[in-house]
Amino acid sequence: MGLISKTSDLDAACARLAKHDFITLDTEFMRETTFFSKLCLIQLASVEEDVLIDPLADGLDMSSFYALMRNSAVLKVLHAGRQDIEIFWHSDQCIPNPVFDTQIAAMVCGYGDSVSYEQLVHDLAKARIDKSSRFTDWSQRPLSESQMHYARSDVTHLRTVYQALQAQLLENGRSHWLEDEMQILTSPATYDLHPQDAWQRLRGRLRKPRDLGLLMELCSWRENEARERNVPRSRVIKDDAIMDLVTSSPRSVEALGRLRSLPSGFERSRAAAEILVAIEKGIAVDPKTLPVLEKTERRNGNGATVELLKVLLKMVSEKEGVAAKVLATTDDLEAIAHDDEANVPALQGWRKPVFGDHALALKHGKLALGIKDGKVLTHIL
Repeated sequence: MGLISKTSDLDAACARLAKHDFITLDTEFMRETTFFSKLCLIQLASVEEDVLIDPLADGLDMSSFYALMRNSAVLKVLHAGRQDIEIFWHSDQCIPNPVFDTQIAAMVCGYGDSVSYEQLVHDLAKARIDKSSRFTDWSQRPLSESQMHYARSDVTHLRTVYQALQAQLLENGRSHWLEDEMQILTSPATYDLHPQDAWQRLRGRLRKPRDLGLLMELCSWRENEARERNVPRSRVIKDDAIMDLVTSSPRSVEALGRLRSLPSGFERSRAAAEILVAIEKGIAVDPKTLPVLEKTERRNGNGATVELLKVLLKMVSEKEGVAAKVLATTDDLEAIAHDDEANVPALQGWRKPVFGDHALALKHGKLALGIKDGKVLTHIL
């Protein structure tokens, strides 16, 4: 079948796909010049067929597709599916459910951090993907035969990858290890991001906690502006310029004009006037109402502990055959070093007996690390 562009064909295809226990799913989109991704192509496959859907087709009613995405009887299999799901959320407030992310499953099965789809196809499907069409313009019509072949391969090989990973998870009894990650992936909170939280992207570059109010106001303004104009954040104002504004806190048009990180003449624009308003709001914020930058606090005096926990994490990761990223993040380790009861995944659920308990034991001198034959070993004290 070619590219589906008629509602009747889409309805029929979705009805066929809905009869299967699982389907594979991928998208092609463009985001270089917009804030929100432009959905250009949807690929779906069952064990019997594969279909390509043209969401740009005039008059195409996507209702049956989104109904399939919401069909709880059909498992949706994706690879690194967060961006795909984000698109469906912004398009139709739809989050596919249930889902199975093969990148996360591969990490649980010991394929390393953020393993690529191409690598999994090579290892598990014994095939190679022609990547020559990956960075083509997917919004242009008609699509070439090579583009459609590439798009189909993204979901046809994914069937084999999924079945192989599912078999490994059942064999090693780790299927439940995916549950927490899949809940995050299918939570509206993951995608319903608010402009007032946009500062989180740059929190690591903040030098003085007292400047947080400024950062919050400026990032919130930029986020709203980018969304309203549907342009990338950098088209509104770059990250470096945001941080320069936070550091220098200009309060006049003349002061804005002296910043080298802003384009010439920017100080006379509408945006410049709004930035000055945001700066005044940021300066006026009561410091007592600002969020506590816990990460900065955790680092104070805990550096050596965190480094030891990193060694332990690597050892447990290799021993268990699971990517370290799945067990704990650096933020988790810093939190554990700071607080025995930190609210982090590494101290909850299945991760706690696998890694969290050992981390706490090491922190309190009940576990020692040693080296034998080039390998890190633990010893209970």
